[in-house]
Amino acid sequence: MESLRDIRTNIKSIRATRQIMLTMKMIAVARVKKSQETIESARPFAAKMQQMMGTLKTELAQQDDAITQSWVRWICEPRAEKEYVGLILITADKGLCGAFNTNVLRACADWLRENRDRKIRAFCVGKKGRDFLRRIKGLDLAIVHESVGIFPKVSFADAELLGQALVDKFNSAKLSSVTAIYTEYKSMLTQTMKKREFLPLSAEEAPEQSRYREDFLFEPDKRAIFESLVPRYVKSQVYRMMLESQAAELAARMNAMESASNNASDIIDALTLKLNRTRQASITTELTEIVSGAEALKS
Repeated sequence: MESLRDIRTNIKSIRATRQIMLTMKMIAVARVKKSQETIESARPFAAKMQQMMGTLKTELAQQDDAITQSWVRWICEPRAEKEYVGLILITADKGLCGAFNTNVLRACADWLRENRDRKIRAFCVGKKGRDFLRRIKGLDLAIVHESVGIFPKVSFADAELLGQALVDKFNSAKLSSVTAIYTEYKSMLTQTMKKREFLPLSAEEAPEQSRYREDFLFEPDKRAIFESLVPRYVKSQVYRMMLESQAAELAARMNAMESASNNASDIIDALTLKLNRTRQASITTELTEIVSGAEALKS
């Protein structure tokens, strides 16, 4: 049976742990509000850029050799050879954020199984994802670019480095496709794991009919503008995914720390009740011994 001293020590230890969790929660709350404002500001630009790229792609597809003779051809059209594939994996740098990293890494493992016969070139954001890929054995997998230690202060410069490496590798390594796996921020309580084909541009990104053909004149021409926009498009989308993951991580950490602090409070209550019962039992035992001794002296 635990002594009163042991129970008091446990209560003191759990109270200290709860205080740490509450502090981490408050830090996450302060950061997630700023991150939420940032992602809400970045979403409209990224969505409009995606729509514009799809529209230009649709129009250029109607012009003979407009895309086939351009260096951005394979960003618009899937390659016939499927030997090389790319992976953008965005995770957190640290743990203590619930199932945030677990969900992303589980989806990544499923994707790796599906592409185990191909040569994989990975672009990692976050220490957890990088370490996970480094532990993978038996696959032709190479980490081309990694960005660690950038959360929770992601800047567009980080997206520029990754985006440029992605464009260069997509052309030089002849990647047939690039899949992005990350977490999308929905609300403080909801974060959704996303897995989508990032490159080449999918058909769903292009509207059925172009709106630019009669409304705008392009100078020098649509192809030159499209080629200049491709790197910007890639970087803006990468930046958006980083911001989504950053906000989702902070929200997940806030929720995890709140649950942990609540569990710690429940444990403290249970231990306090146990402490009182143990102390009461000890007092009752002592009283019984005193009464028994007094009765023995009378006899």
